[in-house]
Amino acid sequence: MRPELTGLGIADPPERWADLGFAVADGHVDLGAVRVKLGEPGEGIVSWTLRGVEAGDIDGLTTFADDAAREIGADVSTTTRNLDRTPHGAKCHVDHVVVLTPDFDRTSAALAGAGLPLRRVRDAGGFRQGFRRLGPAILELVEARDAPEGPARFWGLVVIVSDLDALALRLGDRLGAIHEAVQPGRRIATLRHSAGLGPALAFMDPELT
Repeated sequence: MRPELTGLGIADPPERWADLGFAVADGHVDLGAVRVKLGEPGEGIVSWTLRGVEAGDIDGLTTFADDAAREIGADVSTTTRNLDRTPHGAKCHVDHVVVLTPDFDRTSAALAGAGLPLRRVRDAGGFRQGFRRLGPAILELVEARDAPEGPARFWGLVVIVSDLDALALRLGDRLGAIHEAVQPGRRIATLRHSAGLGPALAFMDPELT
């Protein structure tokens, strides 16, 4: 079985995500096939849940097995219908999760040892980025050479929305300017820190069809 991302644990209070227009139900948000459980102890993104990977610690990344996500609740139909009526649109889902590391080789080896070898590594001009697909989303490992020594940590995520312009109108000055993304033909905008979320969060146009 290929490893897949099925859940994230985030420390933000549920009401902060609801205020941004996400459909929050019982303390969680369903972003496509990824269930985000809110109100977790800690700061920012505190854990991920993966199918096809054993629970444990991957160079500081708290990892739960898929069964934990299923126990949260298998029936997501109501949340999905609610999400379809939000300004984010029915195509709201996680595009990729970003992990920062001060030691790219060490974290890459730890991921490989857990069954998550990187499939592509690129030189981004002074630092490296590594990628692999985890089912519905992409893992992006970023080398942070100026970060203090320590384990890898979850940094943020990018969410696909069906109407980025409508979202920008709704969020106003809580969202940064829309600009061209690295991916050809797509645009991205980053939520400002003033919105009150712990992890970095950006919104992007859907993939070109």
